[in-house]
Amino acid sequence: MGKGKLAKFADMERYENVFQYPYGVMADIPFEMKGHWNEQYFHNDHPIILELGCGKGEYTVELARLYPQLNFIGVDIKGARMWTGATQALQEGLSNVAFLRTNIEIIDRFFGADEVKEIWLTFSDPQMKNPRKRLTSTYFMNRYRRFLEDKGIIHLKTDSNFLFTYTSYMVDMNHLPLLFRTEDLYGILETTTVTSGDEAALPKEILSIQTYYEKMWMERGLNIRYQKFLLPREGELKEPDIEIPLDEYRSYRRDKRSGSETHV
Repeated sequence: MGKGKLAKFADMERYENVFQYPYGVMADIPFEMKGHWNEQYFHNDHPIILELGCGKGEYTVELARLYPQLNFIGVDIKGARMWTGATQALQEGLSNVAFLRTNIEIIDRFFGADEVKEIWLTFSDPQMKNPRKRLTSTYFMNRYRRFLEDKGIIHLKTDSNFLFTYTSYMVDMNHLPLLFRTEDLYGILETTTVTSGDEAALPKEILSIQTYYEKMWMERGLNIRYQKFLLPREGELKEPDIEIPLDEYRSYRRDKRSGSETHV
């Protein structure tokens, strides 16, 4: 039998690699390490990469293993899930990984200008009924601009055709520089768009990272979609004004969020 939630929360209270600041806690208290993660936690000047909605932290930990020259922070509000990755990182002595338990809606309260180099969005809830809650919406992209370096990289990895299509429209209509896009990450030769330049190359290492839920979706015959683009700091971002077909499936343990009609 797995460890219970209360025991996991008790563990994380003493974990040196976990910082817990749910929305209510952060309402009036500034985060003292904002702008100083490298100086006060990582004790180096390596680039910082965020994974927003990290779940169990599998992806964050695996990226930290693959790229010891980079610092990684997994962010999620569900601490009982995060315990898995945080525990693994401590057991393996991974000093280049940390976890932040908080609401992503207030993510800009934790990082200073230019403090983050890249953002990973891995299997985010597509939020088909509420555009503002999508992690690639203008609401969030404008927040990312407050701490992501100018023209920092955003990675989207998803099983949701809805979220992938929405993000593609967001990128294209706002002329955000696209580095890579594919509708079938593991059948990479199909329906793939690659821009020119060395940065456009898909790191082969990420093909080796498959989370528990990702494997479940692949077993059900779902393609894994991926795109990688730059987010310039200047310019007004506009929401796509187009109907997108809803995902017809129910993802593993994820309820369908709207009816049969289509939405922006």
